[in-house]
Amino acid sequence: MLYVQQSLSSDEDVIYVARFHWFYDLQAVMAIVWGVLFSVMLLISVEILLHYLPESVSNVMLSYSLEPGDGWLAIVRKMHPVIKLVALLIFLMGIFRFAQMMVTKATTEIVVTSNRIIFKRGLIARNVGEMSIDRIESVSVVQPFWGRIFDFGRLIIHGMGVGEMVMPNLAEPIRFRKAIEKARSG
Repeated sequence: MLYVQQSLSSDEDVIYVARFHWFYDLQAVMAIVWGVLFSVMLLISVEILLHYLPESVSNVMLSYSLEPGDGWLAIVRKMHPVIKLVALLIFLMGIFRFAQMMVTKATTEIVVTSNRIIFKRGLIARNVGEMSIDRIESVSVVQPFWGRIFDFGRLIIHGMGVGEMVMPNLAEPIRFRKAIEKARSG
């Protein structure tokens, strides 16, 4: 909440600080899991194909010839470097997605103050959206089926002549909307 603390005026109080739901962390971890899973699936499917393809085709997919007693790891070591590189790239895409989601979580600040709503995103390039409390026309809460069960959702804040602010999936969206109502009435 560093940006918000720096930008508060003397007569402004923080009413509510929004936070990401734990489902967001789960999605980030699942990006790594999917990367590992798809990498392993690629290596296993190539290993299975090697046993069913003609020897002239399977030799193209290998750097070294197979021995009769080779295990799974020995077969992976003997695979063509391009196949191993593709598997590595799939895994790295999962790691990159995880890192991207965690940086987004760490650098996003969503706060309701007594005068405005502040939505700050970005690590190096800062993107700040602010809307005055008295310019808010309506607040829409969008909760999918799982959002209703686990209490997360997306808020769309419509402003008068200002446009709208679309929030990411946040924990306790109803409480966030009530904080906006409290700021509007106070």
